[in-house]
Amino acid sequence: MPLRSAALICTLGINSLLKDHVENPTRMTSNHTDCHYCLQSLRGRKYALRDENAYCVACYDSLFANPCEECKQPIECNSKDLAYKGRHWHEGCFKCAKCSRSLVEKPFAAKDELLLCTECYSDEYSSKCFHCQKTIMPGSRKMEFKGSSWHESCFVCQYCQQPLGTKPLITKDNENYCVPCFEKQFAHHCYSCKKVITSGGVTYHDQPWHKECFVCAGCKTQLSGQRFISKDEYPYCVDCFSKLYAKKCSACKKPVTALGGAKFVSFEDRQWHGECFNCAKCSVSLVGQGFLTQQDDVLCHECGSAS
Repeated sequence: MPLRSAALICTLGINSLLKDHVENPTRMTSNHTDCHYCLQSLRGRKYALRDENAYCVACYDSLFANPCEECKQPIECNSKDLAYKGRHWHEGCFKCAKCSRSLVEKPFAAKDELLLCTECYSDEYSSKCFHCQKTIMPGSRKMEFKGSSWHESCFVCQYCQQPLGTKPLITKDNENYCVPCFEKQFAHHCYSCKKVITSGGVTYHDQPWHKECFVCAGCKTQLSGQRFISKDEYPYCVDCFSKLYAKKCSACKKPVTALGGAKFVSFEDRQWHGECFNCAKCSVSLVGQGFLTQQDDVLCHECGSAS
């Protein structure tokens, strides 16, 4: 932080004057022989210049000195006035609010109007590295991933220890891996396309598949999360299996499947849905009951005996 004095201290009789925000020094003139405020002679006394007017030290301090944020006393013109965002301190009062070490000509941070040295600020407010649990100092590069922070040097592949930076990575058991190392150590290969499965996937017949590769052998619709039926080691969606392989109900002619625990009845080479296996004449359910056959019809005992 640049330091600046509140005013310039001069003494009558010297050949040149120190400047206060003035580009070129000037020589003493008759206008500076008396204090601009109290009109007392300045001859042989120290004085301060402000807006080209000369003031004795006492008048200058009472009129223009800034109050110190720390001690609340005026910062006299023979003291250094350290300013930050419109606030002022004596040089000796410009300290860390926590450890009280001087902040003069040192980096610092502000938090809730308090000034803190970088060490105290880091201990109090900076992120901790997920890997080493040490503070990530202000100004150093911080890597963030899934809500946690790392030092750049700590954010490395668990296997090869090379920095991950912004490269693609895969997490397993809270450890991060670069893609080549993960594939080498852990990845399964899809049974269908033979490529690496980096996340998700499904298992069918003890083999891993990408979700997008696990499709119906008939219509190629993705089966992940859907009901399907196996036939000759191939998976089929319900519609394709019904169209291609399912036997038809002798009553309603719709496919008969056992999906969802649905009941069906099989007799000789014919099948019925449980709700379709009824007497052909009186329509009473024959499930679990004795029945008679008459050509292609099934009949309850009562209707069959009456025929």
